[in-house]
Amino acid sequence: METHDPDPLGKGPAGAIDMYEKILVAYDGSETAKRALAEALKFAALTGAQLRIVHALDIVAPMGMGMTYVPADLVESYREDAMKRLDDARAQAQAAGVRCETELIDVLGIEDSVADCLQRCASFNGAQLAVLGTHGRRGVKRALIGSVAERFVRSAPCPVLLVRGANE
Repeated sequence: METHDPDPLGKGPAGAIDMYEKILVAYDGSETAKRALAEALKFAALTGAQLRIVHALDIVAPMGMGMTYVPADLVESYREDAMKRLDDARAQAQAAGVRCETELIDVLGIEDSVADCLQRCASFNGAQLAVLGTHGRRGVKRALIGSVAERFVRSAPCPVLLVRGANE
């Protein structure tokens, strides 16, 4: 006897699609990150998922540009700016009726990277989907600047949605 699933999309009692419960969003306040957040908000609204909006603070990067010391007031300024961006993202989620948490994480040293930090955060928090913006750089620009999204995808602990910038 063949059975018919009356609910093929796994919609729960509130009409939400039972697909993702925990979505990680990499967010640095850039236009591309804002587009990624907008897509994550759509997924969360559709599935009833909770967002974890994460900003990875890389104070090690200036050392790669010849700085041997990053002044404490500069670090504090970076942290305050990152927290403000996370607060703005949280406000957007709340306005959309989406549950969310925010987290500021730190790149741990010269051997660490933003992608590594995001991967650890996704694993630790049990993310079922990660949403990242990508600039779509190619050729020499990609080789020189690199791609956090590309590095994240290579070892991601969960499915990844990459969102390109508006003019990419």
